[in-house]
Amino acid sequence: MTDERDRIVTSVSQREDEGLHLRPQYLQDFVGQEEMSAKLSIFIQAAKRRGEPLDHTLFYGPPGLGKTTLAGIISHEMGSQIRLTSGPALERAGDLAAILSNVQANDVLFIDEIHRLSPAVEEVLYPAMEDYALDIIVGKGPLARSIRLQLPPFTLIGATTRLGLLTSPLRARFGIVEQLQLYGPESLQDILMRASVLFELDLCKEAAFEIAGRSRGTPRVALRLLRRVRDVAEVRGATVVDAALASEALSMLGVDGLGLDEGDRRLLKALVGLFGGGPVGLATLAAALNEEAQTIEDIYEPYLIQKGFLERTPRGRRGTTRAFQYLGLRPPMGWGEQLVLVDDPEEA
Repeated sequence: MTDERDRIVTSVSQREDEGLHLRPQYLQDFVGQEEMSAKLSIFIQAAKRRGEPLDHTLFYGPPGLGKTTLAGIISHEMGSQIRLTSGPALERAGDLAAILSNVQANDVLFIDEIHRLSPAVEEVLYPAMEDYALDIIVGKGPLARSIRLQLPPFTLIGATTRLGLLTSPLRARFGIVEQLQLYGPESLQDILMRASVLFELDLCKEAAFEIAGRSRGTPRVALRLLRRVRDVAEVRGATVVDAALASEALSMLGVDGLGLDEGDRRLLKALVGLFGGGPVGLATLAAALNEEAQTIEDIYEPYLIQKGFLERTPRGRRGTTRAFQYLGLRPPMGWGEQLVLVDDPEEA
C-alpha cells in the first residue's frame, strides 16, 4: 500500500519542503497567479491607507500551490505578525480561544485545512470574525454565564483543498475568496531559477524548464525535484546542471516527461491491462492495486483526469484513448466515440 508521502511527486508537504527561506516575502516576488496577485495588491494597499487590517481571506485549491506562502506575504505586506495553526490542531473551542486571546492588532491568523474545524470551534470563530469578540463560558450548569472579551482587529486567512466541505456560514464570513490554479511551465521555470540561486546551484534555463514540465503544475513538487537533481549533480561532481543531466536524474527517479510516476503508471496498466480500459468500479480497481479507494480518488485520479488519461463515468473508471497510446497499446475499434443525440432523425 502506497504512502502519499513516499511519492516524489506528491503535493503533500514534507519536512524538507518547509524551508521558509525559499518563500518570497513580498507580493512582487511571488511568481504566478497573476490575476489574483493583482487583486491582492489593490486590497492590501487600500487596507494600509485606511489603517485597517485586510478583510478575512480564504484561499482554496490543490495542495502545494502557495496558500501558506501568500499568508506570509500578506503578513509582511501589512507589517504584522502571523500566527500559524491548522483545523485538525484546533480540537476544542478553548484551543482557538487561547490563540485569539494573544492576537495583537492587525495580526494575521492563518488556519490551514480550515474545512476540518469542528462545529464547536467554528461557533467561537464566528463572533471573532464579525465583531472581533470572544465569547467565553464561565462555570457549569445553572451557574454558567457568558463573558464577551473584545479582540483587536485582525485578519483571518483560511486555506483549504476542499472548498465544498466548508459550511456555508463560515464561507460567507470571508470578504476575499480566491482560487489558486495550477502553474504553467514558464512560471515554474522562474520559481526554479530563483530557488537555484538560493541553493547556490548553477542551473541552466533549459534544465529548469525540463524540471518544470515534470512538476505536475505544482511549485512544491518542482522544488522537491530540484533538490533531487541537485543531489545527483553533487554526487557526480557536475558544476552546471544542464537539461541532459536534469532529464537523466528525473528518469532515474521514475518521473517521466508528463510528470507521471510509477504509481500513476501502475494504475493505468491495471485499468487498461486487467480491465480492458474499463469501465470498472472504484472498489474493484482499488482491490486490484491493493490500495484504498480514497487514496486512488484523492491522490492518483485528479492529475490523471487533468492530463486526459482517465475519466469518471456512471459505470466506473474508464481509460481514454490517450491512456492506451501512453502505454503503447492500440485502443479497441470505436474506443472513445460518444453517442450523439439529435432532434431531427434526418440529421443523424
